[in-house]
Amino acid sequence: MTRRPGTATAPRLYVLTPPVGEAAAVSGDLVGSLAEVLPGLGIAAVLLRLPDTDERTVINLVKGIAPGIQSAGTALLLDGRPDIVARAGADGAHLAGADALKAALPRLKPNHIAGAGRLPGRHDAMVVSEAGADYVMFGEPDAAGHGPAFEAVIDRIAWWAEVFEVPCVAYAAGLDEIAPLVAAGADFVAVGAALFDDPRGLKAAVADAAARLASPEPAA
Repeated sequence: MTRRPGTATAPRLYVLTPPVGEAAAVSGDLVGSLAEVLPGLGIAAVLLRLPDTDERTVINLVKGIAPGIQSAGTALLLDGRPDIVARAGADGAHLAGADALKAALPRLKPNHIAGAGRLPGRHDAMVVSEAGADYVMFGEPDAAGHGPAFEAVIDRIAWWAEVFEVPCVAYAAGLDEIAPLVAAGADFVAVGAALFDDPRGLKAAVADAAARLASPEPAA
């Protein structure tokens, strides 16, 4: 996941999965769904949300999912769990906050991606950037599902794009937010429930999201 400096290439999609169940059938369904949509769309990364269960079960789940995602040229990131990234065959981890990012860096660097989100202020974003984060994410909801106002996310992205070289991932709660986020300067756009809950199906939703990435609207 590298864009910037220059941002000459088009922004790319970053997919957040729903929580993955423990059963092999559940993970298999997820892999099958993603396998239909990943090839050809240039999706940068899939962030896998794992069950809160024993370590061996989680590692086996990731091992079963990783090849189907990585074969499409897409990075597989784990939501937290930097401790199992290498053993599970994932490409990196997404960490919540500066403290989690700093604690995870010795495990992840230099061979794996270390991304940071849940950054409440500009200072927090600068801290993780200076610490060595491979990207920062703005706008994602907290554990209770609450996120910042969309206007605040746009403002944060525009500021970051103007000043910093570390890539920026912008969280879109809905597909209609994608184009304005790109116009504001996002290098990647993260979309989760808006894709998986789309009544048209995942394939159509991802294709729609990809089209919106390619046609940004002027930022307000």
